[in-house]
Amino acid sequence: MRVSIIMGSDSDLNIMKEASIVLTKLGVEHELTVVSAHRTPDRMYEYAKNARERGMRVIIAGAGGAAHLPGMVASLTTLPVIGVPIKSSNSIDGWDSILSILQMPNGIPVATVALNGARNAGLLAARILSTHDESISQALNLYTQEMKSSVLAKAENVAQQMKKGLSQ
Repeated sequence: MRVSIIMGSDSDLNIMKEASIVLTKLGVEHELTVVSAHRTPDRMYEYAKNARERGMRVIIAGAGGAAHLPGMVASLTTLPVIGVPIKSSNSIDGWDSILSILQMPNGIPVATVALNGARNAGLLAARILSTHDESISQALNLYTQEMKSSVLAKAENVAQQMKKGLSQ
């Protein structure tokens, strides 16, 4: 495994599966599991402390509400940690999660993506790995080209719709 995707609760799965989807598309080995900073602190501690030995190179940690999981994991490992703030049912429009992950103290960095931005977290993890893996770099280039082609096709579709509308 190369990337660990963890979340504080299975209620976060709908958001966090986006990281798994993009990593699968890019051919990046990963795992996905629940590790709660508050309800299973011993599991979190062991998970973070042993991640490197288990072959992990990047950890993506999603959390809502108080959102301590990314920061606590980052305090226990030197691996890059990407935090995904999640707008949860008890969240204050997601701002509590964003600020909990974003405002880390000096010495404990956590890269932070947008609210519910697990797909970008997966892409960032792949970009980190691509610095030493040409196959991931090539997969990212293909992904970028597919996005470009999609946008150009949509632009052409809009142009065609405009021509039809103007001629009526």
